[in-house]
Amino acid sequence: MKLQHADFDTERFDIERDPRWAALCARERAADGRFVYAVATTGVYCRPSCAARRPRPENVRFHASPDDAERAGFRACRRCHPREEVVAPQAIRFAIGESTLGLVLVAESDAGLRAVLFGDDAGTLVHDLQSQLPDAALAVDSGGVQASLDAVVDCIEAPHVSLDRPLDLQGTSFQTTVWRELRRIPPGTTVSYGEVARRLGVPGSARAIAVACAANALAVVVPCHRVVAADGGVSGYRWGVARKRALLQREARP
Repeated sequence: MKLQHADFDTERFDIERDPRWAALCARERAADGRFVYAVATTGVYCRPSCAARRPRPENVRFHASPDDAERAGFRACRRCHPREEVVAPQAIRFAIGESTLGLVLVAESDAGLRAVLFGDDAGTLVHDLQSQLPDAALAVDSGGVQASLDAVVDCIEAPHVSLDRPLDLQGTSFQTTVWRELRRIPPGTTVSYGEVARRLGVPGSARAIAVACAANALAVVVPCHRVVAADGGVSGYRWGVARKRALLQREARP
């Protein structure tokens, strides 16, 4: 019995030292496709990112592929479907620049602008981008994104300057419909959340419009700052009410 206990402890120790165990514990999507893990007590194998409850390390067996796991007698998890092809993460390039309203992070995919974020700290901005795009492959690309960054900063400093850049709008059908409607609001003009709802044929949905505005990741480019309360009050801006007021004051100038 003592020998069995020693073997048990050694097996657990070996598993916990394996870098694949760390990837499993972190549910790393980047590890999907590199290996699968099987659980001896359930007879099931999973991809590393599976949301299933973490198994005990002594019950884990690593395999290079689903075929290897199945040859060892395990069956595929019905939750994470490890035999399905792993989709490559979307490549997102970004750069950070300065404006009179603080730092600006501009990110773009091959399809167009994906995010424009205000902030006061570069590290916080990158963390914000990572939180919004957890499955994306992020890369700093100051040279490749510089033209878009310059164009966005121009819009911040001179809001009547038009931005001629393709957009990569990612959201629900309702959100993207709202965002496209916001882009029709000209500089120097404000509308209420209720008015946007009426324009879209969904009167009474002012709260839903506000939620869609809060989910907008393209500051200035999708001008959610031009949407105000029914009484004209300025509030509810993801990047701070002070920035919202500053943008509206700039746009009010001839």
